[in-house]
Amino acid sequence: MILYRDNTIKFTQLYRFSDGERYEELKEDLENLLILGVQIESITCDGNRALIKAIRKVCPQVTLQRCVIHVQRMCRIWLSNNPKSIPGQELRKIVSTLHLIQSKQELSFWLLELANWDDRHHQFVNEKTVNPITGKYWYKHKLLRRSFSVLKSALPNLFEYLENQRIPKSTNGLESFFGHLKINLNVHRGLSTQNRKSFLRWYLYFKNSRK
Repeated sequence: MILYRDNTIKFTQLYRFSDGERYEELKEDLENLLILGVQIESITCDGNRALIKAIRKVCPQVTLQRCVIHVQRMCRIWLSNNPKSIPGQELRKIVSTLHLIQSKQELSFWLLELANWDDRHHQFVNEKTVNPITGKYWYKHKLLRRSFSVLKSALPNLFEYLENQRIPKSTNGLESFFGHLKINLNVHRGLSTQNRKSFLRWYLYFKNSRK
């Protein structure tokens, strides 16, 4: 289930059942939201490429906020709990403070720390192993490099919440909503697929009715 929920009034604006996050469907959903008269100020998402592409196509003027917690979580997974290399240990420490940034001054210090890390370890991160026969190469520290690459690519849309306090910096509110929904749905494990969909529709209907 793909769900579009207003973070301020805790109201589900639109939802659909699908087998994946597909560009054409997401594009259609955003178009329908605009047709319904929903004024979209910002969208906080996990960085799914299809969704970002749809946002830039349908409503490029809308502020895009990458979920800080999602970026942080992915970096931690790739770096592991106990990185073996010094650069990995240092980057994990930097990543661990990402969710704590609450002001532009704190952001400036954090960005400076990240830039200094890149200066110190740029060569290490980009070390390659070359096959002498084929000439093909691969990066020695690919997970470390991937972690930094994801962090770097997310930066342009990672701190919009500092400019506008109404913008949620993470999708934690939606995750909590889904968690409660799953608990209720699991009580009825024996439902058929069609009845599960009906349960979800009524669940969303009654949740919205309370607003």
